[in-house]
Amino acid sequence: MLVVVPFAITFLVSFGQDQGLKPMITISSYIDFILKFTLAFGVVFEMPVVITLLSMLGIVTPQFLSKNRKYAILINFVIAAILTPTPDIVNQSLMAGPLIVLYEVGIICARVVGRKKAKAAATQEAAK
Repeated sequence: MLVVVPFAITFLVSFGQDQGLKPMITISSYIDFILKFTLAFGVVFEMPVVITLLSMLGIVTPQFLSKNRKYAILINFVIAAILTPTPDIVNQSLMAGPLIVLYEVGIICARVVGRKKAKAAATQEAAK
């Protein structure tokens, strides 16, 4: 947040100044912007948990996630474009970068959960 918010605020405040427009920022609009931005980043950082849960439920596999990585990167950039309030590439990349890293962390967590599940199943088979 300390990196992204200053870029976004600078862009939004400077937008249209070359046409003679002056920004009129109120405290309520600033707080609303910061809260929505923080909420968006908070939701994004839950991605590894969601991927791990989906893997535990058997809905996705780490192999499926790894095979479709290129589509996930594209979807991450689309989500970043929707969640960032500014149309510049800097803020979109600052949102998409962590999304991609979190996707990879989710794949690693899904592999760990899959190994534990396989080890538990093998132990149960050996006990029978």
